[in-house]
Amino acid sequence: MQETPFCLRVGHLLPCSMSGSNTTDFNTTDFPSPSTFILLGVPGLEAAHVWISIPFCTMYIIAILGNVTILFVVKREPSLHGPMYYFLCMLAVTDLVLSTSILAKTLSIFWFNSREIDFSACLTQLYFLHCFSVMESGIFMTMAFDRYVAVCHPLRHSTILINSMVAKIGLAVMLRGGMLALPFPFLVRQWPYCKTNIIPQPYCAHMAMVKLACADTRASSYYGLFVVFCVIGLDVSFISLSYTQILRVIFSLPTKDARLKTFETCISHLCAILVFYIPHLFISLMYRFAQNVPLHFHVLIANVYLFMPPMLNPIIYRMRTKQIWDRLLRLFTH
Repeated sequence: MQETPFCLRVGHLLPCSMSGSNTTDFNTTDFPSPSTFILLGVPGLEAAHVWISIPFCTMYIIAILGNVTILFVVKREPSLHGPMYYFLCMLAVTDLVLSTSILAKTLSIFWFNSREIDFSACLTQLYFLHCFSVMESGIFMTMAFDRYVAVCHPLRHSTILINSMVAKIGLAVMLRGGMLALPFPFLVRQWPYCKTNIIPQPYCAHMAMVKLACADTRASSYYGLFVVFCVIGLDVSFISLSYTQILRVIFSLPTKDARLKTFETCISHLCAILVFYIPHLFISLMYRFAQNVPLHFHVLIANVYLFMPPMLNPIIYRMRTKQIWDRLLRLFTH
């Protein structure tokens, strides 16, 4: 007996023949979006969800305390009101929004088995995830520019990166993130979903939803590659160019102490860049070449990648930036 295909219509399964003559008509048929999606959390490890939630919750608490501390210290200390610390505050806010937009629903899945998510809420989460990820990459690029001016043109640093320029750069980074991520929810919303409404991870991401669509999704795939090229390709290229010039200046300094002292001003930024980009590269390679790796391992690594930078960035900058560490100790002492 031939099996009747079923399509998802407003959260219910209906025969596909009711919405069109065949599956090739999806692009032209008026096909409504599903009302809800089901987030599985970590597939295959449902029994251990409560235990899995402990490290994620711990990372989130550390991220909250660390980033809020940086914002508080920079706001309280007038001596820290400079371009480097303004960019650091932008990074802290971005990390807070990025981790918060993901963790609330993740913990509700782990703790209360609340797996349903409204389609509009899923699209909103998708937008925030990609928007603030792009913004974070842009902030690292602007911080590289700040280090380039500080090392290569120290006498002009205070005249180039004035407060109005820092505000314009921050606005440009925010607009770029918002504009590049804006097409994602619109592209996802237009696809028909006749396979399933189950997403095998604890949050809504662009490619995870595209895989559920039963239509020609090449537009989404091509646009996703375009965003990756714009963000990772251009930002990493600019950062690499900036540090090439910085290293040339450092190695041209006459004494070893001068070289070490100048390089120390860049260590925090370099560590934060490695924490952000290396896991991203590792996950991309793993998804493409490690096909035999279990799905739950993919999901766990992807979640760790999302929460690791927000947790580590404030630790790196507090430990490696003497001004922040001194002001923090002074505040606790008083």
